[in-house]
Amino acid sequence: MHRSVRVRALLRAASRELDNPREAAILLAHHLGQHRHWLITHDDAPVEDPDAYTTLIARRKAGEPIEYITGEVSFYGEMFQIAPGALIPRPETELLIDHAKEIIAAHGYSHIAEIGTGSGIIAVMLARLFPGLHITATDINPNALDIARKNAEKFGVRERVRFVHTSFLEGINQKFAMILSNPPYIAEGFVLEKPLAFEPQNALFGGKRGDEILREIIDLAAHPDSGTRHLLCEMGYDQKAPLAAYMLQKGIEEVRFYRDYSGFDRGFIATLKE
Repeated sequence: MHRSVRVRALLRAASRELDNPREAAILLAHHLGQHRHWLITHDDAPVEDPDAYTTLIARRKAGEPIEYITGEVSFYGEMFQIAPGALIPRPETELLIDHAKEIIAAHGYSHIAEIGTGSGIIAVMLARLFPGLHITATDINPNALDIARKNAEKFGVRERVRFVHTSFLEGINQKFAMILSNPPYIAEGFVLEKPLAFEPQNALFGGKRGDEILREIIDLAAHPDSGTRHLLCEMGYDQKAPLAAYMLQKGIEEVRFYRDYSGFDRGFIATLKE
């Protein structure tokens, strides 16, 4: 495109290219380092390096998630840093935080654990909501943990969220009254939509059935020496029945399942015997 191209013309062309005016505006605002409202009031302003903007449009058209292109994602009313290597948080995961809030407030928990923290958004958000809360958050992906630490620093909770590079809670000699997790739960062989191909696959696939990692977390929490009183997990929409049966087999009789915004089974809250 011509070097003197204006905001208005560039936006119009990009909107047609993506068939999505909103995303075209988000990417142009990101390219210019401005807020989207600025584009409206400065639609005749010249755009520096328009070729770089068209590169962003091409990346989005190829299916790359817009969150990876801009490096940020909206979650629970805040903007978090995100990058390839960490799973992009979904709106339904906000429900996991809602349920965790209720339990933390009701029982006054001061130390909890999160397994598979990814970008750290769950741990960071809970630490913000409860100033006296300390969280141990683990992940096997060092790149995701780097992003998580940046998010914790951004929101001023770095001293209360301990990020550990490990699988599950291996090597951590501490008992937690509450464990929560949004683990991989998609069955191997499931054909993903194109944008998901850009996300870390080990954060998506949970095994041949899909619920293998969830079962390992249940085993960990149900162990007689765990000291865990509450377990909260996100899960696949078709995993309610097998997980309910598995938890009953493990002696967990008090389980409440919840649904997401679309009405699909999406998670559970298990209360374990003291």
